[in-house]
Amino acid sequence: MKSIFKLALLLSAMFHASSAYATENGADELFGTVNGYMAQVLFFDVMPGEGNMPFIVGWLIVGAVYLTARFGFINVRMMGHAFDIIRGKYKSPDDRGEVSPFQALTTALSATVGLGNIAGVAIAIIIGGPGAIIWMVIAGFFGMTSKFTEVTLGQMYREFRSDGHIMGGAMEYLSKGFAEKGMAGTGRVLAILFAILCIGGSLGAGNAFQVSQALGAVQQQLGFADDMRWVFGVCMAVAVGVVIIGGIRRIAHAAEAIVPSMVIIYLSACIWIILSNASLIPEAFSVIWNGAFSLEAGFGALIGVIVQGFKRAAFSSEAGIGSAAIAHSAASVKYPVRQGFVALYEPFIDTIVICTMTALVIVITGVYSAPEHAALVEAKQGAALTAAAFGSVISWFPIILSISVVLFAYSTMISWSYYGERCWTYVFGEKFSMVYRVIFLLFIVLASFVSAGNILDFSDLLILSMAFPNFIALYLLQGKVSDALKEYMAKLRSGELDREVGR
Repeated sequence: MKSIFKLALLLSAMFHASSAYATENGADELFGTVNGYMAQVLFFDVMPGEGNMPFIVGWLIVGAVYLTARFGFINVRMMGHAFDIIRGKYKSPDDRGEVSPFQALTTALSATVGLGNIAGVAIAIIIGGPGAIIWMVIAGFFGMTSKFTEVTLGQMYREFRSDGHIMGGAMEYLSKGFAEKGMAGTGRVLAILFAILCIGGSLGAGNAFQVSQALGAVQQQLGFADDMRWVFGVCMAVAVGVVIIGGIRRIAHAAEAIVPSMVIIYLSACIWIILSNASLIPEAFSVIWNGAFSLEAGFGALIGVIVQGFKRAAFSSEAGIGSAAIAHSAASVKYPVRQGFVALYEPFIDTIVICTMTALVIVITGVYSAPEHAALVEAKQGAALTAAAFGSVISWFPIILSISVVLFAYSTMISWSYYGERCWTYVFGEKFSMVYRVIFLLFIVLASFVSAGNILDFSDLLILSMAFPNFIALYLLQGKVSDALKEYMAKLRSGELDREVGR
């Protein structure tokens, strides 16, 4: 209790310091200025002629499609085996790690299954129209292989430190993998670049965006005044601080308890609304499908729909970004590819299942084009728009959804705090990890003052930028993943893996 009380005092002091700067939209202007400079560097257009294709989005698309073909559609072939691993069939005495494969999956899922599914889908429809959802699903399908590859590499190059903690993720396979290829200096530079981008992404997408969207949904239901927004920020910061101080084990236990319940409650409501409007399902699919491939508004408009779908899918599932490899590297498994198989379920659950359900609810209810919700569309308040969609069918459900939004945001924040903390530690050392945690909590309070639009842009820039150094490593080290996969599949077919479990 004493530590919680001290945390509350610290956050109160943070609020007074940050609110002085945030007055008259100071923090909001800062985000807007940073976004402008970053966009010029990282989001330059690579599409000749009509249309706009940011380099980093094209980078993700090409990489995901290539890896899926390279590994023979592993995202389809190994889903059954992955489920056996999750349920503990292949638990081995030789497993090493801090958490179970299932706990690593739920920790990574808690970072992805959240406001990207609730707010992100609505934002994709707001900006790109209903057709963007098809491209989100396509991106999720190919992204499953990106996730497999990066998680396998995260396991291969993880480091067991003397203090008992595991250091793993893109920064490790960038530095060590490149060193094996005789490019140690380049690998080190790219590893630090990834770590810095991940730290920024944890403060943007994994923190500020979550607070902003959750606050928008809660305000929609409770209607408390703008000058009380800081109360929400401080309360969230205290709740997050209590968990993240305990490290990966406490985060994993919290995620293991929260994520399955959240997903079941949310999907149950989606299914109820969809089945209650079963006659509208064919029309909804028609609207989504036609919007995904229509050229009525020109080729440039179609490219815009594709870009929005892939951007929101990357933000939602984080496939190809490299973040999930940090959580999965702590999993207790004998073979690196084994945890890679487990990771296949992340984009599948997150994007293909949950995002599709959310999209159907929004399109069936028609809230995205309803005049009475124009203000939410203009402000890009995706979570609030999704709440309106549920409320149009289940009058009392927006209250439940607001609670779910806060829990989704909370679970995402505790997982992303771990990602950011590991990257911070990689750059500055283990003894400075507490500095990062304080900064992370400060950003929670600051986020309650910043507009959703600027936070969305800031989050996109940082999250998507992580894919640049990460995919360089995936390309360079794909051969090592391929060799490990062939060896594992040979043992699986021969029955050797089953004999290991039974010994």
